Amino acid sequence: MNTTTDITNHFGSMYYPKSALVFYETKGTETDVYVEHFDMDSNGTPINAHPLTVKEANVLAKALKTDEEKNAAFLKPKGILPTNILHINPNAEKGTVLWYTKAQQRKLYFVESLGIPNGMAQVPPMLWLANKNSLTVFALANDRRPTEKTPLYYAPFFNIYEKGNVCMGTVSIDIKNSASVEEFMQAWEHYFFNSYFSHSLSANLTKKNIVSLWKDLIGTDKPFPKEVLKKNNKTLKNLL
Repeated sequence: MNTTTDITNHFGSMYYPKSALVFYETKGTETDVYVEHFDMDSNGTPINAHPLTVKEANVLAKALKTDEEKNAAFLKPKGILPTNILHINPNAEKGTVLWYTKAQQRKLYFVESLGIPNGMAQVPPMLWLANKNSLTVFALANDRRPTEKTPLYYAPFFNIYEKGNVCMGTVSIDIKNSASVEEFMQAWEHYFFNSYFSHSLSANLTKKNIVSLWKDLIGTDKPFPKEVLKKNNKTLKNLL
């Protein structure tokens, strides 16, 4: 997908070299350690070598603690756990969230070659599975909260492989280690719906021609025709 809106507010901060530490250790059976602190000039060159002070050590300890706290906060809810969340793995490196959304109206974007105008349209209930780097989506037959036995349908969109994984194209994905579960879900829904749909990655994901489908829906308030959805022989349990 090609992005269409400004998502730079999701990007991380820029970091510049400010100081460096060099650890010296004596040889022998009883070793001793000496730490030297360097400042950095505007070119990133070490200058002003001096022994590490207590104040500088405290600043370093605080920075390490803050980073640890951010990792520990990954995917924590801001308050009561949102009711549309089905499963969370809060691991800082391999964390995932499984959630669903009800049928809703969204603005969709399409590349010019598809011949579909950009605009508002009703989209079906959806099931979302994401980690920091990738997204998988499916469609659901109704707005009820899914269970392990709920059958899944192919998501009726472009840029989606048969297994449900989404090709994000040139969109830069940046999910922070400190992201709450609400921020995590909001970011992925933003990435998905605010990017250009450009091409089909798998044939026959819908019972109706997908281009004709969205041409008929864009710019109207017609409910999404759930009869065009195709089952993919999976249930929610297959994703857990």
